[in-house]
Amino acid sequence: MKIKNFSRKTVAIMMAATMLTGGTSVFASGSESDYGNGTQPTPPPVVETPSSVFNDTYGFTHLTRFDALKIASQQKESRYQVPQFDASTIRNIPSAKGKDANGKTIDLDVWDTWPLQNADGTVANYNGYEVVFGLAGDPKVSSDTFIYLFYKKVGDQSLDAWKNAGRVFKDSDKMVPNDTILNNQSEEWSGSATMTKDGKVRLFYTNRQPWDADKGFFGKQTLTTAQVNVSEPSNGTLQINGVEDLKSIFDGDGKMYQTVDQAFRAGDYSDNHTLRDPHYVEDNGHKYLVFEANTGSETGYQGQSMFSNKAYYGGDDDFFKSEYQKVMNNPSRNYMTIANGALGIIELNNDYSLKKVMKPLIASNTVTDEIERANIFEKDGKWYLFTDTRGAKMFVDGVDAEDIYMLGYVADSIDGPYKPLNGSGLVLHQDLNKRDVTWNYAHFAIPQVKGNKVVITSYMTNRGFYTDHHSTFAPSFEVEIDGSETKVVPNSILEQGQVTSN
Repeated sequence: MKIKNFSRKTVAIMMAATMLTGGTSVFASGSESDYGNGTQPTPPPVVETPSSVFNDTYGFTHLTRFDALKIASQQKESRYQVPQFDASTIRNIPSAKGKDANGKTIDLDVWDTWPLQNADGTVANYNGYEVVFGLAGDPKVSSDTFIYLFYKKVGDQSLDAWKNAGRVFKDSDKMVPNDTILNNQSEEWSGSATMTKDGKVRLFYTNRQPWDADKGFFGKQTLTTAQVNVSEPSNGTLQINGVEDLKSIFDGDGKMYQTVDQAFRAGDYSDNHTLRDPHYVEDNGHKYLVFEANTGSETGYQGQSMFSNKAYYGGDDDFFKSEYQKVMNNPSRNYMTIANGALGIIELNNDYSLKKVMKPLIASNTVTDEIERANIFEKDGKWYLFTDTRGAKMFVDGVDAEDIYMLGYVADSIDGPYKPLNGSGLVLHQDLNKRDVTWNYAHFAIPQVKGNKVVITSYMTNRGFYTDHHSTFAPSFEVEIDGSETKVVPNSILEQGQVTSN
């Protein structure tokens, strides 16, 4: 797919940068300024009706165009609004220190974070500490993306209480014999962590390979795991004592989930391939990872045929006919053919290796190629599934490039079928200029031990925009869940980085 004045490789690199910085994607719906000369590719002539209509859900739930349009109409309601934060109170994380390429101590950006959780999703008490893993790096180097461990004593909720144990992995850790995927890792992307029944720390993350098309590397993302050994050498201090059992788990199968080779076959680098953000959960003794992906060849793959599948539209026949015409006349229609985001699920063996590849839980064909930060837990006999996405990656009327969303779904069993919360899936909405210090993303819902409220964490301030403000823990806040309905709890702003409400 050729974009005038942009090489396909440039587009892919820009997309990768967008994922790291929160910037506007070249796939933003209706945004001509994202193209080099202010123009978009001219789609083929529109036909009145699709040549062959079909209705195939492939056995799982979809974020339909009908639901997505409801999101756009609901998003101004107060119950969905991310609270407004006072920029003057936002601070960098004091302990977020690291080294630049020259060995100089610098203040780090810290963005996607996730707590050490129990198997039920509640925050683990690790020998009197709360532990958070987070992506951190040099604000001036977007590829400096590695996992750090932060911790504090249980009960102390202040930002100053967070201490930094440093990078989880040494550069040499990836040289695992007979694991060529790990051997070629260049960055560490986000995931989850669980405290095992025997008190060990088990980390799941995304191994990201480099982008070097000439050498056959296309930024492949692989779900990966390791046991992180942590000790307390003195009161109030945790340290990392290396990792063990570091191994690749899953990098796609082509049938249920797109592989990187499928995405970039024949030298076309315009796709936005995703296979990341593994979230660990247990159900009745079974171990699972839920993750961000794209649909595969047997689960509704991308391409022109998507536009003829009524399952992706929702609504009635009249809506399908009307929306079909809008889709076919959309100047971004060529990009919509590769919009097939999904939240996938695999089952693990007891040693955390791959046991079974399962059908996706949710897919977003024709709506967006990217629904990320998979987050799932059981509450009151229901399974709640959350995901984040950006308006800049969506193809929906009423959605613009500055819109940020958390979407949510509910089901009676872990494998679905899932129904959208609040009738559309909308849980959170934020609409701020990306240069605003209080801009926030990567919202993550953490169930609490008691009650029907979850704590929402995120990061604040985009990377590299300021010399004095770095990406940092955002103030947390609460969302109340009542069956299939949610609402932001008024006046519930908590401390920066707070993971429990008590």
